[in-house]
Amino acid sequence: MADQVTSAIATAKTVRIAPRKARLVIDTIRGRNVAEAIAILDFTPRGASPIVKKVLQSAIANAEHNFDLDAENLYVSEAYVNEGPTLKRFRPRAKGSASPINKRTSHVTVVVSEKED
Repeated sequence: MADQVTSAIATAKTVRIAPRKARLVIDTIRGRNVAEAIAILDFTPRGASPIVKKVLQSAIANAEHNFDLDAENLYVSEAYVNEGPTLKRFRPRAKGSASPINKRTSHVTVVVSEKED
């Protein structure tokens, strides 16, 4: 019984959104039931919401398909955003100078687990 898998993971790497902005969305779903988390993401007016929702749905599908877990008993046990590679660009400024522009990317990870009875 101890070797039974009760969680599944999904990751989206190098997503073109700043980690700071994605963490605002991730913090709202951590620890919630998956149905409730999807409902929250549907009505959250932030750019990271569709990205996080897609990763969450992938984690749910992984749990169902790979580990035969029931989707109704799942909750978001872990959800975090790490910083990915930064695209460095430059903007022309006055008198022939330039200012750096950092286009940040994120690695979004969601882990869903089965509730303990």
